[in-house]
Amino acid sequence: MPETHTFDKDNTSPAAGLGPDGELPGQHRYVAATDETGLGAVDAVADESAPRGVWGEAWLQLRKRPLFWVSGAMIALAVALAAFPQLFTSVDPTHCELIQSLEPPSKGHPFGFDRQGCDIYARTIYGARASVTVGVLSTLMVTILGTIIGSLAGFLGGWVDAINSRLTDIFFAIPLVLAAIVVMQMFKDHRNLITVVVVLGVFGWTSIARITRGAVLSVKNEEFVTAARAVGASRFRMLASHILPNAAAPIIVYATVALGTFIVAEATLSFLGIGLPPTIVSWGGDISKAQASLRTAPMVLFYPATALALTVLSFIMMGDAVRDALDPKARKR
Repeated sequence: MPETHTFDKDNTSPAAGLGPDGELPGQHRYVAATDETGLGAVDAVADESAPRGVWGEAWLQLRKRPLFWVSGAMIALAVALAAFPQLFTSVDPTHCELIQSLEPPSKGHPFGFDRQGCDIYARTIYGARASVTVGVLSTLMVTILGTIIGSLAGFLGGWVDAINSRLTDIFFAIPLVLAAIVVMQMFKDHRNLITVVVVLGVFGWTSIARITRGAVLSVKNEEFVTAARAVGASRFRMLASHILPNAAAPIIVYATVALGTFIVAEATLSFLGIGLPPTIVSWGGDISKAQASLRTAPMVLFYPATALALTVLSFIMMGDAVRDALDPKARKR
C-alpha cells in the first residue's frame, strides 16, 4: 500500500517531516500581504494644475539664480535714479560756483565738486535720467524695427526675404557709432534726446532683425502653425498669434543686452561732444569734462564712469540670466 502522510491539527508541519506544500522543515514559504495601493495609483501624476509654459519654466529657473536678483536690484536702482532723482538729492545739478572748484567732499556733498564747481553727486544722480532714457527708447525702437523686418523676411520668404536680407546687410556693414557721429554732425544745431534715439535706432536694428528672422524660420514649420493654417487662420494671425510669441525668447535676450549697448553709445557720443547738448546732464558729458582734471582730481572722473559701468553691467548680467533660463541647452551645460 502507498505510504500516507498525516499532518498536525495546525496544518503547519507533517508527521513525516514534510509541510503541506511539500517543503522541508525550515523552508516555509512567506507570502507578503496584498498591497491595497494599486500600481496605477502609484504611477499617477497629479494633473490638477495647468502645465508650465516656456515663460513659467524660465521664471522658475530665474528665481533660483543669484545673478538675476543682483542684476535686477541694480537695474531697479538705475530706473529709480532716472525716474525720481529728487528722492536721492535735493541739490540742483546745474547750479555751479567756481569758488567751489575741485573742493573735496563735505557735508551734503559726498562726492565733492568738479572743475566748474558743480556737485558731482547730484550730477551723477541726474545723469542716470538721460542715459537710461536713451537706452530704453533706443532699444524699443530697434526691437520694433528689427522684429517687423526680420519676421516678414523669415515668414514670407521669396523676394521679400531677399530684399530685406540685402537691406540688413547694407546697414549691418555700417558701424553704429561711426554712422551716429556722421549723422549727428549734420544735426549739430538740433541735438536733443529724441535725435540721439532716432539715430541710434535707425542704425541699430540689424542684429535683432537677423535674430528674429532665424527664430521665425525655426518656428514657422512647427505643427501648431500647420494646424492654424489648416483651420483657415490668416497669415497675419499666424505670424502675430502663433509664430512671434514662440520666437520671442532670443529677441528678449538680445534686447536686454542691447539696452546696455545703447547706453554706452549715448555716452560715447556725449563724450565726443556730438551727443546730448551740454544743458542736459549725462554721464558721457561729465566724463568728457573730467578729462581736464584727471591728473589732479581723478575722482571727478571716477564717479560718473563707475555709475555708467555698473548700469551697463547690470543689463548684461540680466541678459545672461534670461538667456540661460530660456535656453534649455544652456541649463544643461
